[in-house]
Amino acid sequence: ILLLNLPSLSVNHVFALVLLACSVIVVKLLVKRRRGMRALEPFPGPPAHWLLGHVKEFRQDGHDLEKIMKWSGQYPFAFPLWFGPSLSILNVHHPSYVKTILSTTEPKDDYAYKFFIPWLGDGLLVSAGQKWFRHRRLLTPGFHYDVLKPYVKLVSDSTKVMLDKWEVYAKSEESFELFKHVSLMTLDSIMKCVFSCNSNCQTDSGTNPYIQAVYDLCHLVNVRFRVFPYHSKAIFHLSPHGYKFRKATRIAHSHTAEVIRKRKEVLKIEKEQGIVKNKRYMDFLDILLSARDEHQQGLSDEDIRAEVDTFMFEGHDTTASGISWIFYNLACNPEHQEKCREEILQALDGKDTVDWEDLNKIPYTTMCIKESLRLCPPVPGISRKLTKPLTFFDGRTVPEGCIIGISIYGIHMNTTVWENPYVFDPMRFLPENVSKRSPHAFVPFSAGPRFVEET
Repeated sequence: ILLLNLPSLSVNHVFALVLLACSVIVVKLLVKRRRGMRALEPFPGPPAHWLLGHVKEFRQDGHDLEKIMKWSGQYPFAFPLWFGPSLSILNVHHPSYVKTILSTTEPKDDYAYKFFIPWLGDGLLVSAGQKWFRHRRLLTPGFHYDVLKPYVKLVSDSTKVMLDKWEVYAKSEESFELFKHVSLMTLDSIMKCVFSCNSNCQTDSGTNPYIQAVYDLCHLVNVRFRVFPYHSKAIFHLSPHGYKFRKATRIAHSHTAEVIRKRKEVLKIEKEQGIVKNKRYMDFLDILLSARDEHQQGLSDEDIRAEVDTFMFEGHDTTASGISWIFYNLACNPEHQEKCREEILQALDGKDTVDWEDLNKIPYTTMCIKESLRLCPPVPGISRKLTKPLTFFDGRTVPEGCIIGISIYGIHMNTTVWENPYVFDPMRFLPENVSKRSPHAFVPFSAGPRFVEET
């Protein structure tokens, strides 16, 4: 009889343990939710489901930003968003609030940005604390105008390749997907600026495994962020997307590591033989390899790889998005497009290549670019996780540990800051109009101490 009862007792015990474990998890979630609700009590917001939060409101149907803007109108300055029962983000959408948070050195939040870590490592985008300070100090000289000037010629050369392809489409009157071409052009440009590498990816797209890996990784990080179950490391790891992500990561890391190894060997030989090689420009890898702190210590190979991978991601993906939206907004506003065309032709004065000095000769085009970045920021939001309490100008305070979501799109569409915000109007960026606004009313590339890596 005892033997017959053992299986049933075992099943009962297992069931009890599972029930206990579930109860503990639920209690922890409820405690965490209560703590979060108490922390955000000064900030009213849209009603949230007790379990799903606002997740069910975001259906990825093209209207999600409209919901954010509707709530922004109902709840001035900031309101909380809940993703599940315990994860909350204070969504900030007013320049006065943005100034407070961006003036600090608070780190990126460790929730959304953690999805980049397997690929990008501990680079400027996701690092924090002393490591972030040290890397930023070492890399800042690499963004000096004298270093960036030669890059204009590189970008112009890549743009010519893209325009030659477009000439064929123009003659055939065949429609095509513009973003794909712009993305390849920016990737071609960034390969030259980072590695001094002529990838030929615009004419041989799909044949370079590294180029394909970068594309796959950008896509898969976006997929993981949008698919809520993939936020679990275990579930994503076991999924087909997780397998593809790991494979692409290995390819990207292997390529970057090999390029770094070969460049270091060349530099070592040149140094030993006393060779002084005059390069036309310093690429990003040169800057990383030559960077030294006050103790003459450089970056490790792992750190260099992380910064190169970060630069590859940030330098091509968001840039391609921004340029594509500029083309779109100019096409929708042909009168402004024609003025830009006339201004650029006058600045070039018969040349077919834009030089650094020409950039100051196209103020109207620059205003159109800024207006497009206001209407369609490539990165609609960024976030921070507080390491200490933060008090805003109106006296409301959020405690340590809170995640602050900075809605760049919400700021750029804020009706208390911008008149007729949905209208394309480059005149907003005339100097006399800019001087009347807060510097934090237009932040397409963030602002403050963490500005470098978000640009």
